[in-house]
Amino acid sequence: MVENRCFVQREEVYRWFSVLSSAQRAEFFCGLLDLCVPIELRFLGSCLEDLARKDYHSLRDAEIKANNPADLANLTNITDEVVRSKLLVSLALLSSDNRVAAGVLFRTLTHIDTIINNYGLQLNDGQTGEQFLLLFTMASNHPAFSFHQKQVLRQELTQIQEILQVTVGEASSTSHGGGACAAALPNVSATPTFPSYITASTFNSCQAGCPCCKVGSI
Repeated sequence: MVENRCFVQREEVYRWFSVLSSAQRAEFFCGLLDLCVPIELRFLGSCLEDLARKDYHSLRDAEIKANNPADLANLTNITDEVVRSKLLVSLALLSSDNRVAAGVLFRTLTHIDTIINNYGLQLNDGQTGEQFLLLFTMASNHPAFSFHQKQVLRQELTQIQEILQVTVGEASSTSHGGGACAAALPNVSATPTFPSYITASTFNSCQAGCPCCKVGSI
């Protein structure tokens, strides 16, 4: 009976996880890792290393660019959807000890206030909001950033979440019946949404098999 109950609960967790947005998945993964003991982390690291090895050659060029400060310095206009897409791939492939490249990304990402105020970037656009949530979730949890940088990025993430919550609240107040419930869950859909904001040009720049471009991957 206990085993059956555990199995059901595990299946429920799998179903719940399958409909999370990429930003929510990343946050959940990092939370789980924080709960693991060192020997568990080493085991998980071995499993991830083996999985990552399969895509090593197809992602090699993208990984070199993601760890080259000169290339990252060209990705400054985050009002551009293509640039945001490339930043997502760069964060995914950034080495954990590359402080210089992380510094370049940090300077780009911390201009969010100016961009929202001066350019009127519409975070309430579903795709744009999802991109920014994922960008700042990944950055605020990435080991290449210093503790202080993570704190600043986490503050920026909180600001973005608050903007989106206000938007959702306004949408809920004008919705009726089932529409209000749908608006209250902007990040959850039956199909993972990550590929919708990895643009075609960025997708084509990665070889087939790139985990950043697969449905439901981070």
